[in-house]
Amino acid sequence: MYVDVKKVKIQVTVPIENVEEIRNAICEEGAGVMGQYTYCSIATKCIGTFKGSEETHPFIGEKNKLEMVNEEKLDVICDITMAKKVLKKLREIHPYEEPGISIIPIIEESDLP
Repeated sequence: MYVDVKKVKIQVTVPIENVEEIRNAICEEGAGVMGQYTYCSIATKCIGTFKGSEETHPFIGEKNKLEMVNEEKLDVICDITMAKKVLKKLREIHPYEEPGISIIPIIEESDLP
């Protein structure tokens, strides 16, 4: 079965205090559109873990120490033609050196056999 991917889900973990700023910025770039609705997103509370090397500059925590941080996982749907622009903005404003971003292809219901 061949499916022409027209939309993706962009998923990113974000420090709780930065969720609103990031949501607004990526939605202003075209993410979060579903039909006649804009700024559509889902935020799920989660705990992120990481341990930066000596070369890192962690936004939260310390180098060489395992950190556990209360975060939110932010999910937005994005038209594939807008995805690079949205991801560029996301990386510009995200406070982490290496944001945890997933890009998931969306199969539309109309494409199902």
